[in-house]
Amino acid sequence: MKSPYQCAHASFSIYQDVEPPEFWTNYFGVEPDTQTVKGQFRVTPSGQTSEFPARVGLWGIQSKEHIQSDLLSPHLRYLVERLALPRSDLPELLKRTGAQMRFFCYWDNEAGDRVPDVPDDIRAMMEAMGGTVEIDEYR
Repeated sequence: MKSPYQCAHASFSIYQDVEPPEFWTNYFGVEPDTQTVKGQFRVTPSGQTSEFPARVGLWGIQSKEHIQSDLLSPHLRYLVERLALPRSDLPELLKRTGAQMRFFCYWDNEAGDRVPDVPDDIRAMMEAMGGTVEIDEYR
């Protein structure tokens, strides 16, 4: 039987302090997996209230619960489809709100023999919209 542990997953996040999380929820038409408002306490994944207030506003969704794959490509394509990316007005919204946008990719490479598979079209799309693709590789 295969373990439920995945060697890859991804998230999409927008960091900014101008608009409340509901703005991004309405914009994308997607309920976030995580959201914070700068200066407010949040509920942690364990259900406890955070010890410190959020340092920045955050809105984000994850692929981990929706895609079963040890490759990044299916996770990233899921996020692109879910958020209807690219969006022509998104770069201006990022500029207006002083936001940073990224795909954050978890990549387990304990054996050291795996190469992250970020599709060139997704990397180019994110760069064109003003975002980044970051990979957190674990060995």
